[in-house]
Amino acid sequence: MAALPVHPARDQDGCPGAPRATWRPSAAIRRARRDVTSGRGGGSGAWAPMEMGEGRPRVAATLRALNEALGRPAALWVKESGARNLRHRDFLAPRAALSAAFPGGQVPPEAVSAVSSLRGPAVLPLRVCRQTPAGLAVQVRRPEAFQRLLGPLPGPAPTAAGARTGCVVLHCPALRSPAALQPRHLRSVLLADHLAQLLRAQGVDVRLVPALSEERSWDVLRQLRIHWPSGGSSLTDAVSALKAALGRCSCAAACEQRPGTAEGVICKVHLKSFVEQQGLLGYDPNLDVLLVTEGTLRSLAELQEAVLQCPDKGQSSCCTIVHVVNCEEEFQQQQLDVLWRILDPGAHTALQKHLVCGPVKVTNPSSPIEADQYFQLRKRQMYEASVIKYGELAQDEAWTEVIDTLTVAAIRFEMLSTAHRSQITLDLENNNISTKGTKSGAFVMYNCARLATLFNTFQRAVEQGTYPPLPPASELNFSCLREEGEWLLLFNYLLPFPEVLQQAAQLPPPSKGIRITANTETVCKFLIQLSMDFSSYYNRVHILGEPFPHLFDQMFARLQLLGAVRDVFHSALATLHLPPLSQI
Repeated sequence: MAALPVHPARDQDGCPGAPRATWRPSAAIRRARRDVTSGRGGGSGAWAPMEMGEGRPRVAATLRALNEALGRPAALWVKESGARNLRHRDFLAPRAALSAAFPGGQVPPEAVSAVSSLRGPAVLPLRVCRQTPAGLAVQVRRPEAFQRLLGPLPGPAPTAAGARTGCVVLHCPALRSPAALQPRHLRSVLLADHLAQLLRAQGVDVRLVPALSEERSWDVLRQLRIHWPSGGSSLTDAVSALKAALGRCSCAAACEQRPGTAEGVICKVHLKSFVEQQGLLGYDPNLDVLLVTEGTLRSLAELQEAVLQCPDKGQSSCCTIVHVVNCEEEFQQQQLDVLWRILDPGAHTALQKHLVCGPVKVTNPSSPIEADQYFQLRKRQMYEASVIKYGELAQDEAWTEVIDTLTVAAIRFEMLSTAHRSQITLDLENNNISTKGTKSGAFVMYNCARLATLFNTFQRAVEQGTYPPLPPASELNFSCLREEGEWLLLFNYLLPFPEVLQQAAQLPPPSKGIRITANTETVCKFLIQLSMDFSSYYNRVHILGEPFPHLFDQMFARLQLLGAVRDVFHSALATLHLPPLSQI
């Protein structure tokens, strides 16, 4: 893969030019180097993904402990995130909240003392708690927090015993359409693909429906790295069983074949009377009569098969069905939902929910644009933007993979960084695409690649003897991390990242009504903000300094921090099926 040029004013961490004779490794460093070679210490294995264990501090656990220390059930505390406030405090119980909880807003001294002395395996180490004009402010003991988040975890590795269980069937009706996919269809497919990855990361078994037809070309899905099943088993018996159920259904009636009647109609079903009898909420009041075809029953049969494939031996009561639809398909999917309830009155059909995507508006289209045309347009724009920025290098054949990845990132972020229920506007003009716009997927990939460049440069310097290898985490001095940006990266990104993934994968509990909302924009927004704060820090701070032993402690601590940041990038991008670019 071709390497992009490194801008000297921004990416200052190229391999230093100091001669090898300026540094003599000590015995301890030589031992560390042997550890790297044997896999016990630093080197390429020193930045392993963060583990979730009992010794890892968590935001929710810390907030819960802070509220309990004040003896109030209400959530009084908030986590700070802005750089200005983090200079003075990390958690705050606002004055207004304290005034509502305590007479005159005065917290008893013993409660303040209890906050300062909080301890716990998942609670951040607290340094001081004091009254301020803004409220009760708490600061964290930062060196210890760095140590607990970046250092080795105590005890054995966590097991999967506490993983989430259950099954979710994600149904994307857009893939049943015989017509070519359009951007509005693509939005719901991308959302379902991303949600499936998030749920699987939380231990949930996910089934994707429908299987892709072998007869159609799905190049655009492959180009966008959408992982969707294809083929499928014969559903003849299941369709026959549904036809038999239709014959016994009091809501169904024969359909006279009059001129204009759709071909292949089996019967008509009165949906409205069933909805009223069952007292179902959230359905369109215009639901009335549905003309049932063989294709309709096949769709239901495929959903039934997915439910039966759930891991609990067909016990479908724990299987949730989520129909991921664009707003223009919602009415048709409600019809299918009610028909399934009529023909298969099981617990799984009662758990059907609809995740509705808002409209996708395309500005200045010469004609209705199809999904593959949209992809090719963005790819051409990304190529042209890269040529403008990097010159002839971007025309090399080795750049094909880079351009493809940047294009996929641009489209996925364009489609997924907005809340699913809101409208998206696609501007197809050339100036709308950028290799480095701070709100784009390309900007995220750019910063991920900067980290790869940093560690490749460091590794080469180690091999040349310029630097010693990164020592084991237990030997690092995290008190050297004093930069404001370093705490921002740890406190706003490394610390809450596992909970961010949990929030993004969280589906609301069963409730009345059929619509649900999900936080499907969370990961893209998190990555964009992380990229902005990392870029600001990286442009300001020189990570790989002169190869003098008295500077190594700070350099090693920073590398360990940025190694963890890199792991967060990789883990988050994996939920979007985006491979990290290794060079830039």
